[in-house]
Amino acid sequence: MSRVFDRLAADLRGVVRGEVGFDAGSRALYATDASNYRQLPIGVVQPRDADDIATALAVCRSHDVPVLPRGGGTSLAGQCCNAAVVLDLSRHLRGIVAIDPDARTATVQPGVVLDALRAAAAPHALTFGPDPATHDHCTLGGMIGNNSCGAHSVMAGRTSDNVEALEVLTYDGVSRRVGADLDEPPGDGVDPLYAGLRELRDRCADEIRRRFPPIPRRVSGYNLDELLPERGGSLARALVGTEGTCAIVTEATVRLVPNPRERLLAVLGFTDGCAAADAVPIVMAHEPIALEGFDDALLRDVQAKRLHPGVERLLPGGGGWLLVEFGGDHTGQVLDRGRALLDAVRGASGVLLSDPVAARAVWGVRESGLGATARVPGHADTWPGWEDSAVPPDRLGDYLRELRALLARYDYHAALYGHFGQGCVHTRIDFDLASRPGVLAFRGFLEEAADLCVRFGGSLSGEHGDGQARAELLPRMFGPRLVDAFRDFKRLWDPAGRMNPGKVVDAPPLDGDLRLRGDYRPRRTKTWFAFPDDAGSFAYATQRCVGVGKCRRESGGVMCPSYQATREEQHSTRGRAHLLFELLTHDDLPRGWRDRSVREALDLCLACKGCKAECPVNVDVATYKAEFLAHYYRFRPRPPIAYATGLVMHWARLGAHAPGLANGVLAAPVLGPALRALAGVAPQRRPPRLVSSTFQRQLRRRRLPAGSRRVVLWPDTFTNHFAPSAGHAAVDVLAAAGFGVEVPDGFVCCGRPLHDSGMLRLARRRLRATLDVLAPAVEAGAAVVVLEPSCASVLRDELPAMLPDDPRAPAVAAATSTLPALLAADSGGWMPLGRVDAPVLVQPHCHDRSVLGFGAEV
Repeated sequence: MSRVFDRLAADLRGVVRGEVGFDAGSRALYATDASNYRQLPIGVVQPRDADDIATALAVCRSHDVPVLPRGGGTSLAGQCCNAAVVLDLSRHLRGIVAIDPDARTATVQPGVVLDALRAAAAPHALTFGPDPATHDHCTLGGMIGNNSCGAHSVMAGRTSDNVEALEVLTYDGVSRRVGADLDEPPGDGVDPLYAGLRELRDRCADEIRRRFPPIPRRVSGYNLDELLPERGGSLARALVGTEGTCAIVTEATVRLVPNPRERLLAVLGFTDGCAAADAVPIVMAHEPIALEGFDDALLRDVQAKRLHPGVERLLPGGGGWLLVEFGGDHTGQVLDRGRALLDAVRGASGVLLSDPVAARAVWGVRESGLGATARVPGHADTWPGWEDSAVPPDRLGDYLRELRALLARYDYHAALYGHFGQGCVHTRIDFDLASRPGVLAFRGFLEEAADLCVRFGGSLSGEHGDGQARAELLPRMFGPRLVDAFRDFKRLWDPAGRMNPGKVVDAPPLDGDLRLRGDYRPRRTKTWFAFPDDAGSFAYATQRCVGVGKCRRESGGVMCPSYQATREEQHSTRGRAHLLFELLTHDDLPRGWRDRSVREALDLCLACKGCKAECPVNVDVATYKAEFLAHYYRFRPRPPIAYATGLVMHWARLGAHAPGLANGVLAAPVLGPALRALAGVAPQRRPPRLVSSTFQRQLRRRRLPAGSRRVVLWPDTFTNHFAPSAGHAAVDVLAAAGFGVEVPDGFVCCGRPLHDSGMLRLARRRLRATLDVLAPAVEAGAAVVVLEPSCASVLRDELPAMLPDDPRAPAVAAATSTLPALLAADSGGWMPLGRVDAPVLVQPHCHDRSVLGFGAEV
């Protein structure tokens, strides 16, 4: 498709200051969002400011092509994928223009991340009320496009309830500032847009009042109710939730609300999730600032994925729970309200959690809902599609019972959780979207579920919008007259029909454009890794990513450092996984394993494996990168840096024969930088100095300690050739703890650099040699201690994945640990430093965080 639009791409590059990507890789990156859908875009533009948006839009208009404004790309209903030019507003338009604490407003650009706004408002004791679970990476523009809500919408309402004014740009190039001004249009008052909207409102007012459900979480459809006089006639609020189908938001003025100084979490336990929902009206009478619920199915999924370990000890007994948060000015106030709630709710057990750490852990169960339920070991994959229906809160319990019965009739399984205080239910269901019969059942279920929701007076969407997932079902909720009014509303804003077409109105079928297409047939490829957690399939492994975008956080954790530096989608865990999925499943990356865009996206991956631990569905890009590089460089030379770093164990071994000469050459003023440049290493980088005698050689002059418990201390390349003092210190510690220490002699190496360079044939050979060294000792009962965490993670993670048929591999993996982990588990409580009564700063190694665990070090 890109060749058809070469002129469009050239015209955009000629005038747009931001990045323009029409290559196959850029388009594949934006082909999907967090939904079930996939549509390959025409190209991608990342405008630098509002003027750049206008310039890009003018070029698109001259070519008569559709456009899709996009924020964080986490939509669950397909709003963020389209065969259009994607305007990614999340990278550059990130300014907080102003905060007015007296008026309690903030003016922001659309790419501002919600948590950045909340941090800026915090010094004024203010916050932006709606807070979806993606608060640390979702953008305000995306929240406005989707009408996002979150846990604290009980306190502050939906995004539409918190928007005062919008600067918008329509496809025809007209810029407007809109607010609550439908009956007071700017200028001479003859703007045809205003006149048309007033006529639409007057014609449909009675139908709007009759068919719009009076519930707190109506997100489906366009906000025609905001045009009514009793709602203030706000064009700004009517545009919220239009999913980029009407106009592009270039700036927004939003309302801020007081941020409670003190908070208290009450947790109530019930027999099941339906009984918990029955109690919602009683709880709401106590005026909480948040009221969330979840059932035991979610807790089981959390436990199966080892998320939030031990959190079940903080929950009262039961099979369904309500999380009730109170806010106030002082501790006594919130405690009184919490105690009053426990006294008022009969048939429930309850606890009050004033400790913020404990409260945060319990909140974590609820907030991890999507990630915890998406890919659970031993269970079928779950998908969105019916993930955010909403009903009147006082009817929620009965609705859940009937929804459970409907799920059972289709033999579907799902955890139920969500914003119970506002009657909104989140769930992911184990639909079969990979076969035609499965897709037919998916359609049948959604049609019946929509009728059930409408019968309860509900909304098909209570948070995530309609997109393509629910647009086809809107006549069941609103009736044909209002759906026609939705078309008229869009037509008034977008007469050409070029703003994100096919979403909300005139959408393709809900079972069209599916990512798995109902005939999922990925390429079958012989791989070096066995992918034991992904049915032995690399393609299935790349399908793990559900698009939630946690990897797009800008701080905290270790995932993903390259994205935090560049803020480019291709350097996020999600972007890399999506590109590999496209490579193995579709034909739009025609060079396959030789695709440069995939290699470039993986190039800045540090192989830290942070994603394997911090991604909600444990996407492991480090492993995917190694596998891809092995195929990419098959039968072709690698860049010099791959040989310089990937074969470092051989270079170190060679240099050990004449370490003085090697150090001198590498440190020489002219020759050293030249050699480094030739190898692809920055000339400014100082190489580590080889020691005059390796750790293994030095041990020949030292008697190793004997002890009742046998330990093999692994002499990794860097300990052996560059830092023997670390090895000797480990021997001393192990001896003091009563261990007998053995150190293998001769050339040993786990092959970590080979893995990171994708030299997997050599890596497999190294692992077999490692098993030959370690397996006899392990079979005799010895533990294996590895000082370098990245080497330990090879033996724990890569070893069984690359040699799945070798019975020695699981035993060696299980016997391998770091020094702190061994001491914590098997030293009888030995603590050489006693108790340290002082602040201690501990820097975790990335592989400790991602594979090995860091509790022992702490």
